[in-house]
Amino acid sequence: MTKETPLDLLRAKGYKITPQRRAVLQAFASCPPFPTAQQLCEEVRKQQPDVSLDTIYRNLSLLTELDIVHEIFRSSGNVYELADATHHHHHLVCTECGHTECIDVCPMTDAYEQEAAKKGFAITGHIFEFYGLCQKCQQKLHKK
Repeated sequence: MTKETPLDLLRAKGYKITPQRRAVLQAFASCPPFPTAQQLCEEVRKQQPDVSLDTIYRNLSLLTELDIVHEIFRSSGNVYELADATHHHHHLVCTECGHTECIDVCPMTDAYEQEAAKKGFAITGHIFEFYGLCQKCQQKLHKK
């Protein structure tokens, strides 16, 4: 069984594969983990110099809506990652420096679904991000 690519998912959901969408998805491979929209834009501009940051945001918004890309919320600016349907995970986000890491523990329990059901709500997905201080930032604070 072959794994569906982000482009396959776009096609399956009825969207055209525009040069900009293809370039945004390809940029993830060249960027560091958890790139910002600006970093993705800089990478896309190597192939398409006239692409605007607004175009990058529009494409990231669509890709996020389609669950092809995950947006991770940070106070210093949001970052993105390609979704991986085979690897469910969540994130640790440092509120000081923005360092982000994946964790494989999922705190979702039946209790959430039961509470949602009481309100007539069916949960179809979830994102958990834990905010705190990374080891380096903790060490800096203790040295002060």
